[in-house]
Amino acid sequence: MSLPRIGITFGDPGGIGSEIVLKSLSDMSRVPAAKYVLFGSMAVLEDMEEILDLKLARTKLTIRDIPYPRSAPKKGAPDRDNGDASFRYFREAVESARTGDLTAIVTAPVSKLSWGLAGISWRGHTDYLEQLYPGAVMTFWSEAMKVALLSHHRPLKEAVALVTRKNCARFFRVLRDGVEKSRPEAYEFLVAGLNPHAGEDGLLGNEERDALLPAIEEARASGMRISGPYPPDVVFRGALGHPEKIIIALYHDQGLIPFKLAAFESGVNVTLGLPFVRTSPDHGTAFDIAGKNLADPRSMREAIRLAGELSLGGR
Repeated sequence: MSLPRIGITFGDPGGIGSEIVLKSLSDMSRVPAAKYVLFGSMAVLEDMEEILDLKLARTKLTIRDIPYPRSAPKKGAPDRDNGDASFRYFREAVESARTGDLTAIVTAPVSKLSWGLAGISWRGHTDYLEQLYPGAVMTFWSEAMKVALLSHHRPLKEAVALVTRKNCARFFRVLRDGVEKSRPEAYEFLVAGLNPHAGEDGLLGNEERDALLPAIEEARASGMRISGPYPPDVVFRGALGHPEKIIIALYHDQGLIPFKLAAFESGVNVTLGLPFVRTSPDHGTAFDIAGKNLADPRSMREAIRLAGELSLGGR
């Protein structure tokens, strides 16, 4: 079996991205056997190597040098040059994956504020991928809990408006197809309600009755192992510790608050609905500790491990 080809981006140079990449790859025995390609700037890498007193084994990977406009990045705050650099790292990795040069990409965290300062309109990695692949789905994986998000980086008012029968039915199909590619028939899907008590039969809201139930019934008729909607304050407890269950949450914080409580250090963001694998740590740029050698690489290392596993079909 040929080795997967995994691209890894540095993320925002002002955050902890290059630190967790360097820590993860400084001991290649702790990551899957693969052909690794790093997308970043040599100036950023060498700056971080000096801070951490670590060196990457250059002979064991390829570094795609994307020049940085300054000798060293500004640390610890949103910055235009950092936003531009992190977007270029990501865009080049995506293009390599789209042409078949990579089987997976692992993205270190970016700052949406830095992207905005650089004039980049997308609200992060998944938002960019959605304009290339409209069926892209943001999910979060760990052994403790798995969560899929109907919507992610949107104001709550917009997220609620997306809870329609048509949108939910499409989302369930894309999610089923994306998961089936990696682990056929391995998962059961539990749908969280939008309203308290899952609407209480219309007393506390109609979205469950008018949108979620018909979409769930349609998905179940197609063979999907799906049920709900369940009261959102209890569905996560029922799935905790059951890695074969995937909770479908209807907006960002509904899914991410319980997930990060359960698996912040080891959780992985996985984008489904793409022709290649894409994973990322489940945390952000951590500007407050950037450049201080305090970043925990476990989520990044787990993202690399999962990228290798999913590249081989989840086996």
